[in-house]
Amino acid sequence: MKFLTINRALSRVTAKLLLLCALSVLIFANASAQADWEKVKTELVFDAPPFAQCHASTIVETKKGELLIACFGGSAESRPDVSIWLKKLGDASEGPKPVMIADGVIDSVTRYPTWNPVLFKLKTSRLFLFYKVGPNPREWWGMVKTSDDNGLSWSVAKALPKGILGPIKNKPIQLADGSILSPSSIEENNGRWKVHIERSVDNGASWANIQVDTAGKFDVIQPSILKYKNGSLQLLCRSKQGTVVQAWSYDKGKTWGTLSTSMLLNPNSGTDAVTLKSGRQLIVYNPDVPGKEWYNGRSKLRVACSTDGSSWRDVAVLEDGTTEEYSYPAIIQTKDGLIHITYTFNRKNIKHVVLKEGN
Repeated sequence: MKFLTINRALSRVTAKLLLLCALSVLIFANASAQADWEKVKTELVFDAPPFAQCHASTIVETKKGELLIACFGGSAESRPDVSIWLKKLGDASEGPKPVMIADGVIDSVTRYPTWNPVLFKLKTSRLFLFYKVGPNPREWWGMVKTSDDNGLSWSVAKALPKGILGPIKNKPIQLADGSILSPSSIEENNGRWKVHIERSVDNGASWANIQVDTAGKFDVIQPSILKYKNGSLQLLCRSKQGTVVQAWSYDKGKTWGTLSTSMLLNPNSGTDAVTLKSGRQLIVYNPDVPGKEWYNGRSKLRVACSTDGSSWRDVAVLEDGTTEEYSYPAIIQTKDGLIHITYTFNRKNIKHVVLKEGN
């Protein structure tokens, strides 16, 4: 009996040692992978922001190679004074000051909050600013402005057609045939969330609504669209179910398959993704599951990479906090190959991180 007890104790110790070794190998491998992806720059976008809170940033590179960042800002999310602010990226203390480029003023007595701006550049170089106006995400409507001078001036705001909301959080993509796929979603009064695609074949003059697995069991919003060399497309969506949820298209986005879980965690928080020139895919996400409160799980922010959209590995840690909020990322790759990421920094500012692609 004494020898049996000793053997059991040794077995438990051995198992623990093996587990620790395995974890050490994984941590070392992950750290090595991250070390290949260099952080070239990290900065806060606004110096003395003209608003108490801001959220939901978006970033675009103009024809001139300049970077424009927009977000919504005001006293607090969902309040009528919340407007859309734009800033040309530069040193936070010396660069251009942010300017308000859109608000929710309806008439002399009615003003609604604005939400979730999305900057997008056509192949023709025209810039679009999509945003939402309304009391809440269940009742908002889509608005759009355009610029033909790299964001120096903008057209009069125009409401999108009924049933078209525009990209809800993340940027559209334009395919080789010129068609635009805008990732969108709705939040219904009954609590259900559903994603869909809005497609344009005339550079945004008109739009058609393409449904995605409306009978599925997942509650999903705020999708991103990734492109693959074989012509397939992938949606990656925020969900209530604890993981990033995906769907695939094999006909240039005209139809989509059923929604399914990915290997990426999601605490019911926004993500964004981009296809790199190398053909690899990147996603910025909060690696956690939903908690009791809506903001739980948003204190850590990572970048993961994939070649096939199924297997993902973390390549950069952007934030590793405890109770702070680092959320709602936007990501693009510029002409010089650098990767630019912006995200909400504790609702007080927008953070900008520049990455150099690694192995």
